Amino acid sequence: MTTHYDDSFGLTTTWDDNGNARIRITGDLDWDTAAELTRTAADCLRTEPAPRRLRLDCEHLTLCDSLGLASLLMIHRHATEVGTRLHLTNRPAALQRLFETTGTSHVFGDAAPDAHDTDRGNGGEQGHAAAARAPRPPAQP
Repeated sequence: MTTHYDDSFGLTTTWDDNGNARIRITGDLDWDTAAELTRTAADCLRTEPAPRRLRLDCEHLTLCDSLGLASLLMIHRHATEVGTRLHLTNRPAALQRLFETTGTSHVFGDAAPDAHDTDRGNGGEQGHAAAARAPRPPAQP
């Protein structure tokens, strides 16, 4: 059996004039690539001062497995610790289904604003991605 690494995975980090970071994810977020995303996001979150917002642009994300989900959860935890708002933009339907299936949609529940909404009012939370907003699951008795 031959193991083939998908070399199409890539991360592109950009910063806007307001000090907000954006990481564009391309390819599969899985066993082979999740640690790279976690490190890249941690590097952004370690800057002084930490960014107000960190956007993970998922437009070109092709797959997210359990380790990819774990990476996203670790990034969320780290962002929360340093006071940075984490937004997942351009979520593919498969990623939203993963969140719903695993009960993590409430963690990433705010529909991330479009990149053009960077600094409008409340942060643009009513951007075009609002249709991807998943309801919070009811509290268990």
